[in-house]
Amino acid sequence: MPLTTRNVEQELELANQAGDPPADQLVSDLIDKKEVDGVNALFRTIGTLKPGQDHSNLPPRLADFLQEAEAPPPGWTDADSTAVEGFFRHYHGDASMLQGTVGLIGTYLSPTGAFTLRSTGRLGGVDGPGRRLSQSSRLFIDMGNAGATRDGSLAATVTKVRLVHASVRQLHKKSGKWDYAKWGEPVSQKYTTGAICVFSVQILEAMKNLGFDVSKEDAHGFMCAWHYVNHYLGTPDKWMVPKDADETGRLWRQVRDNEWKKSDDGVFMTEQAVDFYKKFFPGPVHDAFIAMVRHAFTDKYADMAGLPKGVLDLAAQPLSTGHGLVGGIGGGLLGGGAEKVTGVNPYKEIIGIASKAYNEVERYALTHDQDDQPQMHQELGDDR
Repeated sequence: MPLTTRNVEQELELANQAGDPPADQLVSDLIDKKEVDGVNALFRTIGTLKPGQDHSNLPPRLADFLQEAEAPPPGWTDADSTAVEGFFRHYHGDASMLQGTVGLIGTYLSPTGAFTLRSTGRLGGVDGPGRRLSQSSRLFIDMGNAGATRDGSLAATVTKVRLVHASVRQLHKKSGKWDYAKWGEPVSQKYTTGAICVFSVQILEAMKNLGFDVSKEDAHGFMCAWHYVNHYLGTPDKWMVPKDADETGRLWRQVRDNEWKKSDDGVFMTEQAVDFYKKFFPGPVHDAFIAMVRHAFTDKYADMAGLPKGVLDLAAQPLSTGHGLVGGIGGGLLGGGAEKVTGVNPYKEIIGIASKAYNEVERYALTHDQDDQPQMHQELGDDR
């Protein structure tokens, strides 16, 4: 039975006890039987996978799994792919930037999720969240590529993420430190579906807060994209988000305040992300960027995440008031001044600059796998 407002709480609690048995067994076998030499070697193997490639040189268990994992979502149609392409034709850059900022920080607002991310190494150690952000950026980039849901490329990218999740579950299981009674399954199906909601309807809500007028058709296309991703992450049909943006929005708003809480791990992860963004949004541009992210979240959730407040926030009033801030690199908001005018969106220029700067993050994502830091650690607490 699909998720509805009547059953969502009950079903998500059941989902919290569920992992991904096919992927979990595969990863456990590959590691335990040394068919792939350890977790990092498994990650490197996953990173070489391409849609439609010859799997004959892969470990047989991995090849069999990949063949079974290629099946499309039940009921997926050409119209769904067309809807996905329509959304990203209009919003690829802006949506990618918001997913990599509002979306990722939103996942830190799940205390169990934040603990999982922090405790399994920091996917880059001394570089902080660089690898995590770059790996996520790959998914956001691939979602908007032409034909991504038709040619198998997005399915291949998401399947890699699915195996990453299974590797995290194995890392916790083998550590003996995970409290299953308290937290459920590591990277459970509940967490996966919750994250899908954050990256889909929470982003649509952020876009609305920032003054985007996303059509019903485009919102549907964005939800179709995340329904597709949900499937290839190994989520059973009964716990997948609907393609209907309004329905998924109602489900998410019903459970959000039970799922999002302030936690030390979440604030820590947010601080790492904010520090990382400074590489791409220097000086006053960074202050304007953080003000924009706060407004996309609303103060309630921005405070919960530990996003810093600044002088810009005092002037950044809701767009519905009809007042805003005019900005430019040479003056105005991004130069440190604040000129109030009527009928001007204070975030238009910030969003444009942020989207362009985020291209640097995306380029970083395409080259970051060339470094020699471990992608995943062999034990908890390793902070190389």
